[in-house]
Amino acid sequence: MHERAETWSEMNPEGRWRCLDYEEFLRRDKLCLDLFWIKDKSLTDTDALPAFEIITADVAVNLEAALKQFTKIAVRLAPADARALEAAE
Repeated sequence: MHERAETWSEMNPEGRWRCLDYEEFLRRDKLCLDLFWIKDKSLTDTDALPAFEIITADVAVNLEAALKQFTKIAVRLAPADARALEAAE
């Protein structure tokens, strides 16, 4: 497990990482993991975005990497079933 330092504080309300314990999380008025409130200010200027082809290629690379990671997890969790997944690669 990664040791991660909080980036959110009252002095830094723009911080994106805040550690909540389970009880504090349950006490919140809306128990939802919708992260709509995280805004990337660099994406507000659409003229500064990379070309569509670059974005889609980047998404494809990230999805392929994520699939490989999930496959490794599946192998660890269910060795008999996951061997078939691994062989399919």
